[in-house]
Amino acid sequence: MTDDVTILGAGIVGICCALSLAERGAKVRLIDKGDPGQETSFGNAGVISPWSIIPQSMPGLWKQIPKLMFGHFRPLSVRPTFWPRMVPWGLRFLGNGTERKVRDISDAMDILCGPSVDLYRRHLEGTGHEDLVRDSLYVHAFRDGSRASLQSLDYRIRQEKGAPLELVGADELRRVEPALSHDFNAAVLIHGQARALSPGRIAAVLASKAKSLGVEILNTQVIDLTPADGAWKIQCESGPLTASQVVVAMGAWSMQFLRPLGINLPLVAERGYHVEFTEPGVMLNNSITDTDAKFVASSMEGGLRVAGQAEFGDVDAPPNQHKSKQLLSQAKSVFPDLNDSQPNFWMGRRPSFPDNLPILGKLGKFNGLYGCFGHSHYGLMMAPKSGELLAAEILGQKPNLDLTAFSASRFSS
Repeated sequence: MTDDVTILGAGIVGICCALSLAERGAKVRLIDKGDPGQETSFGNAGVISPWSIIPQSMPGLWKQIPKLMFGHFRPLSVRPTFWPRMVPWGLRFLGNGTERKVRDISDAMDILCGPSVDLYRRHLEGTGHEDLVRDSLYVHAFRDGSRASLQSLDYRIRQEKGAPLELVGADELRRVEPALSHDFNAAVLIHGQARALSPGRIAAVLASKAKSLGVEILNTQVIDLTPADGAWKIQCESGPLTASQVVVAMGAWSMQFLRPLGINLPLVAERGYHVEFTEPGVMLNNSITDTDAKFVASSMEGGLRVAGQAEFGDVDAPPNQHKSKQLLSQAKSVFPDLNDSQPNFWMGRRPSFPDNLPILGKLGKFNGLYGCFGHSHYGLMMAPKSGELLAAEILGQKPNLDLTAFSASRFSS
């Protein structure tokens, strides 16, 4: 055990790891080529949800794939060159879509997502930016009201775990969200949520807090990671560094440093997009998900953000500009009075495993090597508790929780 830790990757996950370690007295170094939290963490939909505990693979999903890829809304796509990797990953993903496995994965997700709102408020306390997290509903809006049922597996699991859900019709939905199109006839309202008014600014504020606690933040490109005499050599663009303990928290880029060490895990880059309207002319009271188009919309400091799409492709492939037109069109149809004249287009990479759970803990046969990556669609929710759990493990303060669901060894069989 040591209290000297270097974290590779300063997204919201790496930042939360750094905070939790520093609060426990560890000496922490945080390395990233860019400004903390301004890559994938910057562009997410901003939902901070204790009840986002349902994995993406559900029973019967395989029947919906043609519609998801080629139907009217087309939220799912695969780059042609990625199909050789997509097929084996996709089969493992669909294999997790049984009720038993969904329930097991949901139990694990609950560990990470359940305390998300409280932990963000604790981290932001005293920074002067506590207002960046705001109480909110999560509105799951349906065009076909018959599909809005609290008896579906996903809502039953939430209710069993204590989620306060409410099924409403068109009139109540319009009262809650007046800007929403009249095409929507029902909604499930999930209470007890929050939303981020600026995910990127939350990350920057928490990075600044970490720095005030003594965390060293280095802006440099990590090139290579190798074991050296019981420690770790980190080759950076700015020169070599050594560390006794290393946390790999580089999201979708994590595997490029682990494969050379003989660590092979089924991580893919599930690319997501957003379009943000700086002068939208409409205001949303809550976070809204279009259950058909599979996107989330929320009013933020920078305007109204519509975030969605699941595009599987190489991590460094350029953005698909067609996605911009697609999200623009869908946003306008959902919010008819939206001023769409000033859109900002963005693309990020979600690091996804077939079970939607991250790696938390030791990696491979090496001493002093830990992983904290693979948070899929749930990085913002899962980040603070992931940081707490990993810090406790590194410092020998293991919690009374079964964390085997997050072990890298789950993929070895």
